[in-house]
Amino acid sequence: MELKLIIICALVNLVNCQGSTPNIILMFADDLGWGDLPSYGHPTSTAPNLDKMAQEGLRFMNFYSTSPVCSPSRSSLLTGRYQVRTGVYPGVFSCGSRGGLPLNETTVAAQLKQAGYGTGIVGKWHLGVGENNEYLPTNHGFDYYLGIPYSHDMCPCHTCFYPNQSCFDECRLGNSPCPLFQNDKIIHQPADFLTLSQTYSTAATGFIHEMAGKKEPFFLYMAFQHTHHPQFAGKMFTGSSIRGTFGDALNELDWEVGQIFETIKSEGIEDNTFVFFTADNGPSLARQIRGGNAGLLRCGKGSTFEGGMRVPAIAWWPGKITPGKTQELAATLDLFPTILKLTGAKVPDDRIIDGIDMSGVLFENKPSLRESFMYYPVSPKSDEGVFAIRYKEYKAHYYTVGTGLYPSFYPDEMCRSSANRTQHNPPLLYDLNHDPGELNPLRTDESPHKEILNEIDKVKAKFENTVVWAPSETNKGVSKDEMPCAQPGCDPFPSCCTTLSFYKPDASHRFV
Repeated sequence: MELKLIIICALVNLVNCQGSTPNIILMFADDLGWGDLPSYGHPTSTAPNLDKMAQEGLRFMNFYSTSPVCSPSRSSLLTGRYQVRTGVYPGVFSCGSRGGLPLNETTVAAQLKQAGYGTGIVGKWHLGVGENNEYLPTNHGFDYYLGIPYSHDMCPCHTCFYPNQSCFDECRLGNSPCPLFQNDKIIHQPADFLTLSQTYSTAATGFIHEMAGKKEPFFLYMAFQHTHHPQFAGKMFTGSSIRGTFGDALNELDWEVGQIFETIKSEGIEDNTFVFFTADNGPSLARQIRGGNAGLLRCGKGSTFEGGMRVPAIAWWPGKITPGKTQELAATLDLFPTILKLTGAKVPDDRIIDGIDMSGVLFENKPSLRESFMYYPVSPKSDEGVFAIRYKEYKAHYYTVGTGLYPSFYPDEMCRSSANRTQHNPPLLYDLNHDPGELNPLRTDESPHKEILNEIDKVKAKFENTVVWAPSETNKGVSKDEMPCAQPGCDPFPSCCTTLSFYKPDASHRFV
């Protein structure tokens, strides 16, 4: 009998043999730089809950998001596929965008739902709303959604800090006010920035309580609005940081993280819950001291230099993940197959999945199975292909371009908008182990770097032979008719798009 049990355990998922199907929580910060957290070296940030997560978990030093801007990075996180395969390029979706993540794309939520999971998202979606709300999360495998469907600077924004401190600009006055959706209904418009984190926290913890009470496995995608511009904070965190407004916003994000961990522990599910924290792209350096920090990495949001796409990442699962840090290469893409393996859910076999299972790195201290990573710019083009490739410790830039997300006086000329799109032949080659700031290009006309570059060229050719570029979803354009509005047909549009009563979150947050 004992031998029979051993054989059965060898044939099924190891985690399921050790206990019940694990819960999954993905936490995704917005515009948080590699150098913004105390656990990644920032001297004046405070984030005690993320510090504790880092102390108890595994910190990744070489973790990447697939895009230096929001929407493409989110599509890759949820589908395990580079954005050019899904059509989520160039740039990002806006308020009123006609396009969205195509409904024939399979998200991790959809696969987990098929496997019997309860699935919820709280926070920023940014993968389209569309006509009749066709692209919202509830049409992409999520049972439950509460949040703003895009960046909160895509609406008029007036009050950002308690009690009535104005935002640092008025954002986009021509758009409808920021809508707070519950599933496919607007329940509050405009969203109240001063209470938004409390509302998100109540929704997230309510979802966890709901699922734990039912003894059912769950997947929670917690997509913070923080620390995107304009930063905001409620009464508890306004003026709380010596780092200023960015620090206040980071403190409020960290509090939300803490509320989730408190709920995990109060429900007694910490031994059966895998939590992963990371960010969508690098810091918004255009905002200067209010825009985050990439540490010693070059450039930030909008750039294919390291500061734009290398992000902080922390994995946590007591008793399963050994605390420490890893230099192994991994990416947001890899969470898709890793989570599906952990849960026993099916990995789609009808499409190319770019993610690579990183269970060995997480649970067995093994080398990463990922040897390469592709860097696409904000506005990729099929006739150019990838802009850069990381191969092991080396990175080759085939193209570089500046971005309008930086001020004209930014110290590094390669990051500025005045830096034209430039093809490099031969590519700029860096050793990221020795030179993570990408300041000292290697000579490629002599050994061993000549041979290394030849190998990278082969990796590039092999990868690009697999890529079929999907039609662009963001190029479908923007229409005022698609702007979310709580009172369709009202006048004067879109400023009339408001709810008549203030929404009070229900602590239970039952599915509707």
